[in-house]
Amino acid sequence: MGPAPGAARSTGLAVGPAPGAAQSTGRRGEIFSRYLERFLEYVVLLLMAGLAILVVVAVGFRKAGAALVWYDELASIMLAWLTYYGACLAAMKHAHIGFPKFTAGASPKLRASLVVVREVLVVGFFLSVAWAGWQVQQILWGTYLVSMPSIPTAVAHSVIPLGALLFVVSELSVLAEKLGNDP
Repeated sequence: MGPAPGAARSTGLAVGPAPGAAQSTGRRGEIFSRYLERFLEYVVLLLMAGLAILVVVAVGFRKAGAALVWYDELASIMLAWLTYYGACLAAMKHAHIGFPKFTAGASPKLRASLVVVREVLVVGFFLSVAWAGWQVQQILWGTYLVSMPSIPTAVAHSVIPLGALLFVVSELSVLAEKLGNDP
């Protein structure tokens, strides 16, 4: 059985601040992490509630014989946004896929090195996703959604670079916590 919900999980890293090091930066980092996590919780909650309401309303309209022509496109976009922002929230809560057993038997120095290598790979991947998403934004500029022609396609796809950058910020926040706060 794992830790209680909301409890911090220990990564087992034996890396921490040097004796006598200033703790003010760590405190600001904790505050930032807490606010980012809270922001992501609200975004995910709003997206989940909005998507659920949209689906229920669309089913009602369809049963009444007056299907909403824009429902499918909006639901798909909301699901993509929910996926990206939910992944960021999972990263903040240490709830994404990981391999803790892989590093558990390693020495503290090797464990810290493996965590840093993992973070470099994850951050590098999401920076490349953000860059590719930005390139998509440039291509889609000036186009509009098919069923909702007043909404630019770039707005719908903005979740790619924004979500990827938020994931990078989330990962770096968690890395700082892992390297700075574990005993």
